[in-house]
This record gives sequence, structure tokens and C-alpha cells, in this order.
Amino acid sequence: MTHQGTNTHWWQEAVVYQVYPRSFQDSNGDGIGDLAGIIQRLDYLKKLGISAIWLSPVYRSPNDDNGYDISDYEQIMTEFGTMADMDHLIQAAQQRDIKIIMDLVVNHTSDEHPWFIASRTSKENPYRDFYVWREGHDGNAPNDLESTFLGSAWQLDESSGEYYLHLFSQKQPDLNWENPDVRTAIYDMMNFWIDKGIGGFRMDVIDLVGKIPDEKITGNGPKLHDYLHEMNTKTFGDKDLLTVGETWGATPEIAKLYSDPKRNELSMVFQFEHVGLDEEPGKSKWDLRPLQITELKKVFSKWQTELGDQGWNSLFWNNHDLPRIVSRWGNDSTYRVQSAKMLAILLHMLKGTPYIYQGEEIGMTNRIIQDIAEVEDIESKNMYADRIEKGYPEEAILASINAKGRDNARTPMQWNDTVNAGFTTGTPWIDVNQNYHEINVEQALADKESIFYTYQKLIELRKTHPLIVWGSFELLEDTATDVFAYYRHYQGKSWLIVCNFSDQEQTFSLDKPAEKTIIANTENEYHNLLDRTLAPYEAFVIKLGGKTHA
Repeated sequence: MTHQGTNTHWWQEAVVYQVYPRSFQDSNGDGIGDLAGIIQRLDYLKKLGISAIWLSPVYRSPNDDNGYDISDYEQIMTEFGTMADMDHLIQAAQQRDIKIIMDLVVNHTSDEHPWFIASRTSKENPYRDFYVWREGHDGNAPNDLESTFLGSAWQLDESSGEYYLHLFSQKQPDLNWENPDVRTAIYDMMNFWIDKGIGGFRMDVIDLVGKIPDEKITGNGPKLHDYLHEMNTKTFGDKDLLTVGETWGATPEIAKLYSDPKRNELSMVFQFEHVGLDEEPGKSKWDLRPLQITELKKVFSKWQTELGDQGWNSLFWNNHDLPRIVSRWGNDSTYRVQSAKMLAILLHMLKGTPYIYQGEEIGMTNRIIQDIAEVEDIESKNMYADRIEKGYPEEAILASINAKGRDNARTPMQWNDTVNAGFTTGTPWIDVNQNYHEINVEQALADKESIFYTYQKLIELRKTHPLIVWGSFELLEDTATDVFAYYRHYQGKSWLIVCNFSDQEQTFSLDKPAEKTIIANTENEYHNLLDRTLAPYEAFVIKLGGKTHA
């Protein structure tokens, strides 16, 4: 596939599948997913049609934050297997035309990393400056920077009397990117993985590496893009790898700085503007409000139009930090299948690289808890303790965790209706969602009308229709509030995407001829679009007749 005037890359036509290894497939009965388990399931992913697997961290780690606290970047966590298993996974995936995208966590390490262990031995140690150390003021922390996991971002080291910075857990000290030796060590490590044949990197909280803590600047610091350009030059710049940055504070203008090909930084970024739309403005993710579809339309439209050809979008509903989308913004009871298909169609018809999170393609749902003892996630536990102390009702706190807690995404993959959903023969590290008897891969593959086959078809459509990859986006403004409808235009052809984003019937009317139905989540005919009644969560894509926009 070629596109006039555009430098094409494989990742512009790809769909990426995120695997959270701990919860994907256990091969040895210890209750923890592992690399050998992923290898066992590669044929399933090949059948789905994905081009790449984004692998959440598998590096050696004490596992304080589920692997995002790394003690050795060039070793594998024992629970997941060995480096030989990792090499086998890369090779076995390549044989199926699937690339492995590694999770690059370089804003911080574990406090058990040899660099940090050396750093805290003395102020004179060469590794001291690998981290951010500061003196306190009058027995207090250097300033009032807060950790994402609540509390001060500064931890006193008793032996030296100085504080180190940790924007996350106190077991995750922040690296000092101003030190060129730190950057060189990171680039060497990245090249170690590139030489193994990986397909790229997903970069954890990469917008924080330019931090200036003394000025309380964390995201989008003034040297951030200098560092990323240097990283590009020293590592992946001359190779066609996918690089995607996790950038919570990005706007379309900032995203262009990262992803404009002329700047030689990254392929794309994850932006999270849509993810915050069900949160009370100015509060935390735990303070909930209903999603307004009009706001969702505005955010998606902005990102689809303002990046233009200067940047590249990533498209996602779910990841390892977010609740299940069918429970969050769909309907995970009466209309689970319909709403999951609608959400898939809406997202995958947009311009950008789509990401599927494990289990999304079979409509896995949130797991409701009744007691904090059922929670594994450090972020949820900290929030619970903080809000209990502040006098919040326990019922309200648990409601927030059930809606937004990270454990929702981390329950084991539901493969079949045998014990523990076929995830493990042992005791799973986190409880399986008890609806696995009805919702599982085996059932989905046996049902030709399942959510799985909608995802499979959407992936195939992207591979075969340049319009999806390269076409322009145009929102239909004049629709019912809960109808999300848009056009994609390319080389004289136009497709219309219509999604009823509600559990109520809606009306939709358009006086344009429909030439062909591309995909739908109903068996309805779509030749005539005048005064149609849309069923709850109905979604369809049609090719419009006649010559339209360029």
C-alpha cells in the first residue's frame, strides 16, 4: 500500500495487541502468566490478525508495581521465565509475522536496581548522580511535589540525610536524565533489545523524563524533546520500529512535537484526553461523573483533524491501567455483545494505529469486588487508605475502585470454561472474573457472530482498505446527541460510520445513497438512510455511492 507524499511505515497499517504477561497464560501451574504461555497462544493472535504484541514489562523486578519497577533491564523476571524463553517468543512471533514491542520504563527504576543500590552507598559514588538527590529544608522534604501514588514524592534516606525523588512508589526512584551517563546507559540497553529483533518500544510515562524537580516541573520539561531526539539518533532512528510514548499531558500541538517525522523523535504517542471524560473536572480519576457523548465526539474529532499529516494517532479504549471499556462506557449486561462491537467499530474506523488490550476482543468485563481485601493494585489500596482516613464512606470508595481500579484489566484472560478459565492449573495470582463460563475465547471462536469476529474483520479491513489508514475525518454535526457519526474520505471515495452510543433507540437520517455495507453489528440493510431508527448500540459502516470529497 502506498500513499502519495507520505513516508509509509508498517505500523501505520498495523493493529497492536497488548499482552499483560502476568494475566495472559500460565504454562507451569504457579498461578502466574509467563512467556511460555504467550508462545502457546500465538496462533490465536495470528488468527485475530494483529501485527504486533505490546508486552507489558517482563524484566527482572521485585514487582512492587507489577513489573514497572525494574531491577535489571537485561534479565527476565524469574516468574515469567528466562532470556531463552524471551528469545524463543521473539522468534516464534516473527514466524507468524508478529512483532514484539517492549515496554520501556526509563523514568525510574526499582530501588533494588544495582544503580540505585550503589547510588545510596555514599554521596561520592559515581552512581549517586544517576538519581535525583536533594537536601531537605528544616527537616522537611525539598519541596511539596506529590507522588502519583499519593504522599510526598521525596523519600528521606536515613544514612545520607538526603532525599531522593520518586514520582511513583518510594520503591521507584526517578532517574536523573540530565546526567549524560544515564542516557548512554539507557541507549545501550535499548540497543541490546533492538539487536534481539524486537519491533519497537512503548515508552512508559516518557513525558516525565525532562523533569526539573527543583522548579516543580514534571511533565513536558524544556529538554524533553532534546532527549528524545538524541534517543532516536542513538538507537532506533535508522530502523523501522514502532515507538509510542505514554504522554498524559499531551495536546495535539505537543503530540506533533513527538510524532512529526521531520523531528526524528517517536512514531506516535498515547494521549489520554478521552480517558478523563468520566471524571469530575479538576479532581482525581476516582471522582466519577457520567460520560457525555458530545464531549467524546469533540475530543476524538480534535485529535483526528488537528494532527493532520504532521503527527500520528494511537487509538485505544483499554490498557493495563484502565477499566474494561464494555463495563465503563458500554453495557456489560443486556447489550454486552452489541455495545462491545459498537465500541470496536467506532474506534477502528478512525485514523491512527489501534491497540487492543487482551480480552477486549471477547468482551471481557470489570470484576466487581465487595471488600478491599480482594484488591491487588497498589494505587487502589493507597487511595482506599487515604479516603478512609479522610472520612469517605467505604461504599463510595469501593464503588470508585469497581469503576476505575486497575485490577479490572488485570484479571486472568478467559480462555475456556474449565477451572480458572483455562488460565492456570494452579491458584491464580488474582481472582478470575466469575463470568468466564459465559465469556471466553473458546465460546467466542465457536460463535460466528461473536465480538471476536468483529475485531478480526476490522483488522482485515484496515489491511486491505487504504481509506481507513490514510483517509481524512469529518464529523457529522447534525445528529442525535448520543449518535456518533463520521465520514472517512479518500481519493474520491467516502465511508460513513454511524454508532448509537446508548442503550436507547435513536433516530438517524441522511439523504445520500448507500452503495455497500462494509461492516455492521446488526443484520439490517442500509440502502436507505432516511429516517432510520437505530437499535441500542447499533453500529454500521457503509460505502457511499457517487464521487465525494477528495
